[in-house]
Amino acid sequence: MLSGRIPLVDPHGRKINYLRLSVTDRCNMRCFYCMPKDGITKKEHGGILSYEELLLIAQAAVGLGIEKIRITGGEPLVRAGIVGFLSQLAEIPGLRHLALTTNGLLLAEMALDLYKAGVQRLNVSLDSLNPQTFSAITRGGDLNKVLAGLQTAEDAGFPPPKINCVIMRGVNDAEILDFADRTLSHGNSIRFIEYMPAIKEDGWQRYCLAGDEILAKISTRYPLEQVEKGPFSGPSRDFRIPGARGSIGIITAVSGHFCHECNRIRVTSTGQAKGCLFSDAKTNLVPWLRPPDREGLAAALRRIVSSKPAQHDISTDGYTHENFMMSQIGG
Repeated sequence: MLSGRIPLVDPHGRKINYLRLSVTDRCNMRCFYCMPKDGITKKEHGGILSYEELLLIAQAAVGLGIEKIRITGGEPLVRAGIVGFLSQLAEIPGLRHLALTTNGLLLAEMALDLYKAGVQRLNVSLDSLNPQTFSAITRGGDLNKVLAGLQTAEDAGFPPPKINCVIMRGVNDAEILDFADRTLSHGNSIRFIEYMPAIKEDGWQRYCLAGDEILAKISTRYPLEQVEKGPFSGPSRDFRIPGARGSIGIITAVSGHFCHECNRIRVTSTGQAKGCLFSDAKTNLVPWLRPPDREGLAAALRRIVSSKPAQHDISTDGYTHENFMMSQIGG
């Protein structure tokens, strides 16, 4: 953070230094837990923020104390001009960490350009190492393209990408040990994420596998040692199999809230700002973008932080938030 800048702190004493910024709600996959099979309704012209407007939000956020920005989607790499936009973000004074989350389908052809643009870290969503299971979850995705993208990213100069794996009982939970095995020979951090309900579905709890159950399964084969998290790490509890190149993370959004250490706010591709993924409260930033009003925008972002809830209400008993598609929020 720039010297002399006052940290951005919410009413619960949490330092807010992380912005998740979605650049599109479109995606070249159709993961069944993220969006409908037929995709989403196409936004009207002007419904998605321009790169100039997204840059203005990023600049205002960093000016307030945000140190890390993660670019999300949908799938951010499907938006034309994304590399040039990332280059502009990387040049914002005071921004210490620029990361991007992708499904990896386009990574093999874009990794070097992303690295040259100034992206420092990649997260890749990968829910199966089995081609058939991967295709079923993503409704037709090509696993080989994603695996090639992971290797190309390292060849380009990136540290081994973090792999985000949503574990779903009866869908891909049989692969937990396969993912753990991968950390022995690869430097990736495999982050197992509990299934979270976004779209109303009766019996969604059938997919939920608690983080402690995932750890117990891994412990039947390997001992685990806890790993200290880095300064820009997310909410995972991190472990390593002794001697392994990579690590294992557990993200327990349902069975064990990590809200007490939440350090983020998020803005959707349509300009809706939220202090919590699973809160219905949101602020439309468009009035301060059209026309540009830097002071008004900064004040609006401060209000998002000042109204950030203590925690969300998801548990295995249910949830209270309105339904949404993860691709439209930038999960």
